[in-house]
Amino acid sequence: MTTKSEAGSIDFRLTTGRKLMWAMLALSLLLATVISLGVGRLPIPISKVVGLLGSHFVSLETFWTETDARVVELIRLPRILMAVLGGAGLAMAGASLQGIFRNPLVGPQIIGVSSGASFGGVLAILLFESQVWTISLAFVFGLGAVFIVYFMSLAGGRSSVLTLVLAGVVTSAFFSALVSLVKYTADPYDKLPAIVFWLMGSLATITHQKLLIAGVPILLAGTILYLMAFRINVLSLGDEAAEALGVRVELNRWVVLVCVTMITSASVAVCGVIGWVGLVVPHIGRMIVGPDHRLLLPASGLLGGIYLLIIDDLARALTPAEIPIGIITAVIGAPVFGYLLKRTQAKGWSGA
Repeated sequence: MTTKSEAGSIDFRLTTGRKLMWAMLALSLLLATVISLGVGRLPIPISKVVGLLGSHFVSLETFWTETDARVVELIRLPRILMAVLGGAGLAMAGASLQGIFRNPLVGPQIIGVSSGASFGGVLAILLFESQVWTISLAFVFGLGAVFIVYFMSLAGGRSSVLTLVLAGVVTSAFFSALVSLVKYTADPYDKLPAIVFWLMGSLATITHQKLLIAGVPILLAGTILYLMAFRINVLSLGDEAAEALGVRVELNRWVVLVCVTMITSASVAVCGVIGWVGLVVPHIGRMIVGPDHRLLLPASGLLGGIYLLIIDDLARALTPAEIPIGIITAVIGAPVFGYLLKRTQAKGWSGA
């Protein structure tokens, strides 16, 4: 029989262990960020990176060059911050979708957002020379894809999860065909290489302006998803159970879908298509903290930021010419997901 004092000590140990876990995740993200700022064609020692960053808060004697400062602050810092925000946002989006669809194989691309935003981006590259147009059309067509999915999925005034997923698959196929059509009509010596490189995903062109444009919707939508974590838990029980508990299923589901659209469209608009993050990372988070989205969403966000940082470091450091980040996420993500699928198949998706 467990006494009151024993139960209290057990609760304390669990709380301490949980605090230690969050501290390790946050410290790992901070350490990965600092190390990433020094990785690249021009290696910069960590001591100089720390000194550069710290000089903005305390007075330090300069022991770095002007070139070091420009590379870290103007080139690598916005890129690293975008990797953190993009990875965290995509991972939280994937975890949310897997929760409301009750399907561990669902990712942000299932509702057609990635394909719609991709078409908007390639259309802007074909017709315009402005980055503003690329970002704007990626947003517009990403949101448009969700509305198409919504109207296609309505049956009898209400959409089911299965119909929603099937509508997403159809919409993704439609926009993928439009992307192929744009590639076919593009100038093979000018536009086509730019379109192909953009579709493979890269953080090489990130600037402070692009970071601001994409970061605001990612932070806003990610915050809303975190605040809805308990409702996502209820939605994961099924529509009938959620309604019995007083949750407005359709409204909450579409709030989640709009937030996922904002995150995915913002990421695609400035980085191109980066796959597998929203599919693989939530499973790792689920194995660490369990299926409760109040814990899973922040854990997935931290893990997603770390994951995309590491992928970006590999893209910059493996070869003299930078590898598109979308290629590496696919090459690493597919076998990792296969391993997780095999390992957790018998235990269930909350098994560690």
